[in-house]
Formats: sequence, structure tokens, C-alpha cells
Amino acid sequence: MKKRMKFKGHIKTYIQFCIYLGVLLGAVDIMMFWIDMRAGAFLAAYVIIYFMVTLSLYFYNKPFLMNELVSFAAEYGQIQRRLLRDMDLPYALLDDRGRVIWTNIAFETLVHQPKGYKKSITSLFPTITRDRLPDDSGVDEAQYELEYEGSEFVAKFKKISLKEIVDHSEMIDAEGYNGYLIAVYLYDETALHIALQEVDDQSLAVGMVYLDNYDEALEGVEEVRRSLLIALIDRKVNKYISAFDGICKKLEKDKYLIIMRKRAIAQLQESRFDLLEEVKTVNIGNEMAVTISIGVGLDGLTYAQNYEFSRNAIDLALGRGGDQAVIKTPESITYYGGKSQQVEKNTRVKARVKAHALREIITGKDHVLVMGHRMPDADSFGAAVGIYRIALTLGRKAHIVLNDAIPAIQPMVELFKNKPEYEEDMIIGSQQAIETAGNNTVLVVVDVNKPSITECPDLLRFCKSVVVLDHHRQGAETIENATLSYVEPYASSACEMVSEVLQYTYDNIKMRTEEADCLYSGIMIDTNNFMVKTGVRTFEAAAFLRRNGADVTRVRKLFREDAMEYKAKADAVSQAEIYKQCFAISICTAEDLPSPTIIGAQAANELLNIRGVKASFVLTDYQGKIYISARSIDEVNVQIIMERMGGGGHLSTAACQMEGVGIIEAMGVLKRTIDSMLENHEI
Repeated sequence: MKKRMKFKGHIKTYIQFCIYLGVLLGAVDIMMFWIDMRAGAFLAAYVIIYFMVTLSLYFYNKPFLMNELVSFAAEYGQIQRRLLRDMDLPYALLDDRGRVIWTNIAFETLVHQPKGYKKSITSLFPTITRDRLPDDSGVDEAQYELEYEGSEFVAKFKKISLKEIVDHSEMIDAEGYNGYLIAVYLYDETALHIALQEVDDQSLAVGMVYLDNYDEALEGVEEVRRSLLIALIDRKVNKYISAFDGICKKLEKDKYLIIMRKRAIAQLQESRFDLLEEVKTVNIGNEMAVTISIGVGLDGLTYAQNYEFSRNAIDLALGRGGDQAVIKTPESITYYGGKSQQVEKNTRVKARVKAHALREIITGKDHVLVMGHRMPDADSFGAAVGIYRIALTLGRKAHIVLNDAIPAIQPMVELFKNKPEYEEDMIIGSQQAIETAGNNTVLVVVDVNKPSITECPDLLRFCKSVVVLDHHRQGAETIENATLSYVEPYASSACEMVSEVLQYTYDNIKMRTEEADCLYSGIMIDTNNFMVKTGVRTFEAAAFLRRNGADVTRVRKLFREDAMEYKAKADAVSQAEIYKQCFAISICTAEDLPSPTIIGAQAANELLNIRGVKASFVLTDYQGKIYISARSIDEVNVQIIMERMGGGGHLSTAACQMEGVGIIEAMGVLKRTIDSMLENHEI
């Protein structure tokens, strides 16, 4: 049976309202018969005529009204479709497979495709793959940024379910149907991004410029010409900063404050802060070239925060040896320069000040814990022994935190076992150290400033008073909130620093011969028998230790090698590959040896004896990690190479660790890093 269309809702009530009034009029007519028969008869005749006219018009005009409504609805739909088609916002409909099924004119104009384009959306925007679209997993909306023909868009995808349409259809029977379409809107935000970038470029950047070797450089200049040297440096710095529309204000004799736009800092980065090299060209007869350090703070929430970032950055630059620029933002720290060796300070004033501060800290506590880095070497253990002697001399209970003594330092550890002069708990493990730690305990960290590679990182949280003594260049990861921090990259070793501190901590301090041997061993190992990074103060520290009983013969016996270790080192040297004609790269296969990483480091030192080799790298696979030991003499900064790979160290001695890669893959990463840094003139 054919179904007819019917009115419903408000329009049905409106059209039938006249009938309802007729019924009401009929009721009034009945009441009129009770009042007056003639008036009732007259009104009854009127009601009959009223109903005849009203019903005739209702049934006669109903089809016309229905047709008019249908025509209006059709025209309204066409108008909406036309408006959607002419809408300035690029709009398209996709099927559930990501294929385009309908587009408006703006979308067609944007992608330069005609009406009726039916291919996948991925063919237009390669980054929008099918797995990034809304799907059956419950994701109804998605939003991505994409770049198309030099413009930047935000693409919004919205899932449109077809279930309700199918359920109300009289033509389709599809129980459980869950089909859907995907609506795509493209919002052009190019102008917004340009405006935001312009605002960001104009934001304030704060910087600090320090002269690294101000006093040392002036010593080699005649007194009457010193003011000229200072004036030339001031002019060089001010002219350079002014060229980038920046402000440079001299704060002290060797310190400057600079204020620049962020855009100018980007230009400095592109030039890799060539001011570092330009200042070195200032020469009026001074024997030593002047070097500077630059610290810049960016992207802080306030000007004060940017200033604080710049202070942290300049501290990092100085802590890493100077002659470099450091940019600090809330998310990252970037380094530039750092290619020259830091000049040794001839004065011991700083060592004396730090020694007195250390004495005050130790005497204010009851317990002293001394900790080095994981897999400690001779320098780490020797420095710990030196701090242990200071604590005992000051009458404080002290412990050295050491979990496992690797074979390389086992002979040194044996010097203190079963000796009545030393308590049995002189050396304790991490768990016992944590139990000992408290508010009345000071923790002294030696030969390391990265908390993650200390012997017991958790111990840093349990001790409120922390002292750091180290000679490695600082990186992004440092021990924060240290009560006393003495980090001097120019020092040859931590043992050298501790030997100097020993002399100022207590008058006429007395050391035992085994303690002097340990400190002397640390200096000897880190300087490769006094051939690397050795200065006047290094020999003075060695002389102090010799006066206190250190014996070269005993020390040499401590480090005699096993035959298998010697063969493994020789194999690593013999199999070395000379890469780029100046980099020696080799693999140390010493799986059966107790300390293969030590052998790798020694092999790297040996490779430097080959003529033409500027830097050496030895890779060792040990306990699921790849250890890379890097060494150089003076031409290549291996520290920045290892930092790029996640490690660190010194200009001439550095290392890194890699996890989740094989040794061949690690070698490939090393070569690609060297290639990249050579191409960018970073090394």
C-alpha cells in the first residue's frame, strides 16, 4: 500500500488550527440553542458553511502546500551544498579508506586537481597516511600540521558516522553497519606562524662574555701597553655585538653583559660564534692569545629567567675550559667552540680557598663519605684516598664507597686491607653507604661531575651536604645544589687537585706511603706517565707526594700488565683502521679479560704514537654496552666528538657508552659523526 506524506509538528498544528476553531464554534452554537432557537439556527447554518469552506480549502490546498515544502527543502539543500562548495575554507570528504570522494572549489584550487578527484589523500599529502586518520579504534578526530607548497596548514579530520542514516533508510537493510566518512578541513596558518616567528625573533636574549685568561695575558705585555690591549679587546667585542644591533655593557675589567634579539643569536649560531676566534687575533706583542667564553640565555618565561640561564651557561663554558660559547634554553644546552686547551693557572689561591672551605664543611659534620665514578680507575680511587686522609686528620669518621674493585685497581685496594692502621669499614658498598648517610654526613664526589655515572647516584639524594672535586669538563648533566664545587678542567687529574687541597687543609699533614702511592698513581695514569696534559702544578703535586713517601718503583709494580692483557692491547693496535688519513679506529676484542675497557683506553693511547694520527678511537664490547675510548694529542678535540655521541671528557681524553647497538653499527655511528663534524668545520 502506497504511503502518503503527512504534515507533522508545528506546521500540522498551524494548518489544522482552523478546524479546531470550527469545532469550538460548533460547541458555542449548541449553547446558543439554549438561549435563542433562531440565533442558534442562524449560527448553525454559519458553522456548516464554515466547515464546508475550511475542509474544501484544507484538502484542496494540501497537495500544493506539500509540493511547495518539498521544493523549498530541495532548494534549501541545494543552497547549502552551493555554499559548502563555494566556502573559502578547503574542505573534502573521504571514505573510510582515505580516498577522496568530494571536494569544494577551495580544496581543488589548493591541490591543483579538477572536480571529481578520487585518489587517496596520501597522494596529495604524503605525511597523512591511512594509519593517521580516524578509524574504528575509537578515534573520532585527528589534527596534524603539514606543509604544502611553502604554506603551513593545520589539517583537521573528523569522523562522520553513517549508522543513523542507514538505520532510518527504507531502501537499505544493513544490521550492524558501522560505515563512516571523514571530513577534512585545511586551515592556512602561514600568516599566523610568520607573525609568531617574528615575535619570537624579536624576543630578548641575554648573554655574558668573560675573558678567560685576562690576568695571564696581561703578564706578558709591557705595563704601558696593557691599557691598549684592553682597549682593543673592548673595541673588538663592542663592534661585533653592535653589528647585530645588540647592546654590550662592560661590567668588570673582564666581564661584559650583552643584550640582543633572538634573531641575532641565530645569526651567531650560523657563524658558529666566530667572535671566539676574532678575539684571539688581538695581538700587540702579548705572548698569550686572549680567549673568551660566552653564555647566552634564551626562551625563558621572563627577562630574569633569561639572565639566570645566561649565568648558568657562562658557568658551564668556564667549567668546560673556556674558549667556547654555550646557549641554554629551558629544553636544551648547545655548545660551540672549545677547540683550544685551557691554560693552566699559575696561582694556587683558588685551591687554598677551596681547601679552607672543604675543611669547614668536614669539621661541621660527623661522617664523611667519599665516592668516585662507576668502574673506578686509579685517579678516582687515589683521589678518594686523599679525601679519606683529610677526614681522618680532621678527626672525622670516613668511608670510601666502592662496590666492585676492577682488576686494574685491585692492587691499590689491597694496600689498605688487613692493615691495623685502617679500619675494616674503610671501604663500604652502596647499600651500607645509604644506611650511613644522614643530615650529619657530608658526601665528597671525586673525579666525576655527572650524577648518573657516580658509584651510587641514589646517595646524592640522601646527603644534604655534597662536595664535588673534579677535573673533567662539565656538560648538561651536573650535580646540582652542591655545597662546594671545585671543577678545574686545566688540572691533569683529580689526584693533582686533591694533592693541592691536602697541603692547605691542615698544616704539616702527614700521609702514609700507601696513600701517597695511590695519589701518585692517579696522576701518572691520567697523564700517561706525565706526557699528556701535564703542567707546572702537576709536577709540584708529584713532588709533594714524593716528599710524603710515594715511590715510583712501587707504583710501577702496581700497574704491571697480565700477558693476556698485553696481547689484547697489541691486537687492538695492530688491527687499527686509519680513517680519513688521520683518525685511528680499532676494536678491542678482550671478552675473556676482567677489565677490557681499561685495555681499550690503553690501546687508544698507544695508537697516538703512529705518525700522522691526530685522534684515536677504540671500541670495546663489554656487558652489553659498547665503550668508546677517544684520545688525541692537541690537534683534535675528542671531547666534542664524544659529547655528540652522548659521552664527554677532556679535549684530549674522552669516552662514551652506547647501548642497543652492535660494535660494527657503533663504528658506523662514530664514522658518520666524524664526517658530519668535519663537514661543518667543528673539528
